[in-house]
Amino acid sequence: MSDDLTEFLRKRLDEDAELAGRCDGDGCGQWTAHGHTVDFCQVDLSGLHPTIAEHVALHDPARVLREVAAKRRILTRHVLSPAVGDPELPWDNRDDCNWDGEAWPCADLLDLALPYSDHPDFQEQWLPHQIRTR
Repeated sequence: MSDDLTEFLRKRLDEDAELAGRCDGDGCGQWTAHGHTVDFCQVDLSGLHPTIAEHVALHDPARVLREVAAKRRILTRHVLSPAVGDPELPWDNRDDCNWDGEAWPCADLLDLALPYSDHPDFQEQWLPHQIRTR
């Protein structure tokens, strides 16, 4: 199997980080919700349902960038270990995950991809098995 999933995830994480970076114009700090209003440091947005305001504030750029960094570390750990040319050929002569030895792509990579399943480049084969069979 090719490394398409890894490339797909890297691109999505790059997009998430780039957008988060554009939303933090002056690096002011954490977004906060106050009732029907989200304080974006530079401007307030009011008229939102309090639950929506909390949700928006929870996804401030600093948090998104921390999530992207964590996901990139996971992606770095879970690299493809191809069976072809591997001196320690996987037991089942299959491509496996260098981190956990599971069949590649491993469940962790499939879970990282799942939030992007609505992206036009997402491939159905990347759905975790338990979701594909429902």
